[in-house]
Amino acid sequence: MAVLDTNKARACFPSLRSGHIYADNAGGSRTTQAVIDRIVDYLSNTNAQLEAGYAAVNSQRVSEGSIAAVELFNATSPDEVGFGSSATMLLENIARALENDIQPGDEFIITYEHEANNGAWKRLAARRNAVVKYWHPIPVSAENPYSLTYRVEELLPLVSSRTRLAAITACSNILGSVIPVEEIVKALRQRAKEQGAMKIEVALDCVAYASHRRMDVQKWDVDYCVISVYKVFGAHNAVAYVRPAALQTSFTSIVHDFLEVDDKPRKFQPDGPGQELVYGASAIVPYLKSLTPEDDLTASFNAIAKHEQDILTPLLRFLTDAKQVERGVRIIGESEINFSRTSNVSFVVVGQNAIKSKNIVEAFNKKGGISIQCGYFGAYYLIDNLRPKLDMNDGVVRISFVHYNTVEEVEKIVDVLREVLA
Repeated sequence: MAVLDTNKARACFPSLRSGHIYADNAGGSRTTQAVIDRIVDYLSNTNAQLEAGYAAVNSQRVSEGSIAAVELFNATSPDEVGFGSSATMLLENIARALENDIQPGDEFIITYEHEANNGAWKRLAARRNAVVKYWHPIPVSAENPYSLTYRVEELLPLVSSRTRLAAITACSNILGSVIPVEEIVKALRQRAKEQGAMKIEVALDCVAYASHRRMDVQKWDVDYCVISVYKVFGAHNAVAYVRPAALQTSFTSIVHDFLEVDDKPRKFQPDGPGQELVYGASAIVPYLKSLTPEDDLTASFNAIAKHEQDILTPLLRFLTDAKQVERGVRIIGESEINFSRTSNVSFVVVGQNAIKSKNIVEAFNKKGGISIQCGYFGAYYLIDNLRPKLDMNDGVVRISFVHYNTVEEVEKIVDVLREVLA
């Protein structure tokens, strides 16, 4: 396995030159210079409506963004991907397009993860008199009631003959855990078949996954998949994959009725995406491939995963040390260091000497030079359902790394935590 050259990677991000430690990457990664350059170039030289007769160059540039998205998802065609302003908006558009294909009594299985992949389905269920069921995470440690994880054994009993859609998350932006998507979807479809379900589709949220692991919508056998480009080293937009069969047979167009979009992603894009941002996204795949000599996404993501395990180790070892556990530190999610989790760590400090999450973040702010964050991070109901109950106005502390973070940066963060928890 190739070793990641972090110095080479860091040189591609102008915002890292200041030496500031960015440790809230789950909220948004840094943007590569190549992405910035393409956005500036597009706006400076080729900014025109795509339909304009003189706009062949910028039409080609926009198509390059779609081609890059195809490679990221491991889809098969640009006709399977569509850009939008956010993952939340894309999923809402997908739910709107699905509306006429949903019948009263149909069942949706969702999680308590980020509301982007929950709210759209809850609203659709309310409009169509469908039923919402929840796949609950369960604690895996008797010593830590917050040590939640998702088990397929808790999912399968929810499947019935009326199951129409399962909305799941490849990686929790709170727990940091990675679910085995291929295994889960295979088991889900098999149980649906056994129960006599007529049609089941899977919507996958990869927002917290895409910067850490290689995606593969073909291997996973999912119908819908979304990512936020600004969390994968690009600008502030998002992109969705839609299986061609779903696009053609499940969707009703939500765009102008005079447009012929029956088999095109425009079918769920009532607003045209920012063209310069789509072109900017075309720089992401070349950047990722450049991280390893193989010039291959799989090789690069393998190197990324290995590096992230290395930088995760000092933080998790400190937070799970017996002294810190006695102090009241509790990891939200599993605390083992292995490839079933990303370098995204959430925790609280509870007990007789509890510390508010906001106070921990404020201590970092006063020190300066390091960014971490606290809150519920869009996963409101996941935090709200934790027991013992947490203060929703305070939430959890989240420290999240990506491949351009270094062991030295993590050790500085641990030093500050050591002072705060003393």
